[in-house]
Amino acid sequence: MLKKKFLLGVGITSATEEEILEYILQSLKKSAEKHYIVTPNPEILVYASKHNDFQTILNNARLALCDGIGVFWAGKFLGRNFEQRITGVDLLENLCKAASKQPITVGFLGGRDKIAEKTADCLQKKYPRLKVVFAGEEWPGGAEVALAGPAAHSSQGARASLSFGTERTARLGSPPLASPATGSSRHKNATMEQFSNETIDVLFVAFGFPKQEEWMAKNLPKIPVRIMVGVGGAFDYISGVIPRAPKLVRDFGFEWLYRLFRQPWRLKRQFALLEFVVLVLKEKMGKKQDML
Repeated sequence: MLKKKFLLGVGITSATEEEILEYILQSLKKSAEKHYIVTPNPEILVYASKHNDFQTILNNARLALCDGIGVFWAGKFLGRNFEQRITGVDLLENLCKAASKQPITVGFLGGRDKIAEKTADCLQKKYPRLKVVFAGEEWPGGAEVALAGPAAHSSQGARASLSFGTERTARLGSPPLASPATGSSRHKNATMEQFSNETIDVLFVAFGFPKQEEWMAKNLPKIPVRIMVGVGGAFDYISGVIPRAPKLVRDFGFEWLYRLFRQPWRLKRQFALLEFVVLVLKEKMGKKQDML
C-alpha cells in the first residue's frame, strides 16, 4: 500500500506517477480485490470538509492522487510534501498507454454528446492495441445511482444523465469493428447479461464530483469492474473538445488560470480556491496551537 498524507482530513497518496502506474498494473496482475481511485483537487477538498460522508468515500479510495497545484503547494506549506502532482488527465492517458502493451481491458463511462466514445477513439488512434470494451455515458442494465449531494461539477456542468435505465453506447459483445490485431472489441447496445463472463479491468468514470465518487463507491461491488478511476472532465481534454493548456503553462502550475480564460463561466467555482486557502491556514494555525 502506498503511503497517504492527510490534508484537510483527506488522505492523499504521496507517490510519483511512475509508482502509481506500477502499483495499478501490479494490483491487476496479482490481486482480485476491487478498488477505486480518486483525484482530489482544492474544490473537492473544500466540499469534503463540509460533507462527512463524502470525505469518508475519498478516504476509502485505495489511491487518492494529488490533482491540483493548490493541493501540492498546500502540502508543502503544511510540511506534508507530496512526491508529485498527478492529474486525472495524465493518469488516464498514461495508464491507457501502459495498458495497450498488456492484456488489460478499459472502459469509459460518463460525459455527454458521445464524448466517451470520442475519447476511446482518440486513445485507440494513439495506442492501436488498447483494448476498449465499453464506452458510453450510461452504464447498461440500470446500475444503482441513488446519490447524495448536489449536482455534479465538471467542465461542462452535469456530465451524465443518471437515470441509467437505457442500454446505449455500451461496447462489448460481437463482432469487432477493429482489426483483431488491435485486441479491441467495440460494440454497441450491450446488456448486463453480456458482461457476465467478462470483467473490465479499468473503468474511467467522468461524471464530475461528487457523483462520480459516490457512484464508484456504491457500484464497485455490484458490477464487473476491477478498478474504477474518477477522472472528472478528463474526457473533454483527451477527446480535444476543450484544448488543454500548453505544457509550459501546466509545468508552472497555471493550468487553472488558462482553463478560466478559456471558460469564464468557471469564475464562480474559483471562489472555492479562496475557501481552500482559508482552510489550509486554519489547519496550519491549529498545528501551531498543538505545538504550544
